[in-house]
Amino acid sequence: MLIDKERATLLVVDIQEKLLPAVLDAEGMLARCRWLIAAAHDVGLPVVFSEQYPQGLGHTAPSLLAAAPGAAVVSKLHFSCVASQCLPPDLLQRPQVVVCGMETHVCVLQTVLELLAHGKQVFVVADAVSSRSQIDRDVGLQRMRDAGAVLVTREMVLFEALQVSGTELFRQMSKRYLVGAQPS
Repeated sequence: MLIDKERATLLVVDIQEKLLPAVLDAEGMLARCRWLIAAAHDVGLPVVFSEQYPQGLGHTAPSLLAAAPGAAVVSKLHFSCVASQCLPPDLLQRPQVVVCGMETHVCVLQTVLELLAHGKQVFVVADAVSSRSQIDRDVGLQRMRDAGAVLVTREMVLFEALQVSGTELFRQMSKRYLVGAQPS
């Protein structure tokens, strides 16, 4: 199964200012997520941000919000966005959800497992998730894959959303995100 930008939404889970410094490779993870969010926004993939207890943990990193102007931001207390019932109806109406964020083994995992239980096709962007420890990140990814989520990379998301080369959109996206772009 491929990601279809007409049927998918990008869900960015809890990449918040006060949580970010605690995860592995925080700076790299932030850069990779910013790339993914900007590319998704530019190809027309809807973007939704979630925030875990923002009163205590702060809000989504401003550079990420700037990469998808006008994107919905929802807050939650449950670790899972699904259990929290905070997801916008337009996200829930689409059959595919592409997920990135943190922490891989807590909020990302619980959200993904519940999206799968609700019949969604879920794609987890493996190079755009993080946890405080490598073992938690690795086991979280393994558990999601074992449950039926598809692991992808940022470039897979971009190329599947584009579907075809030779278009003006492909040329623009290639220049902006691929040719000469700094890999993170």
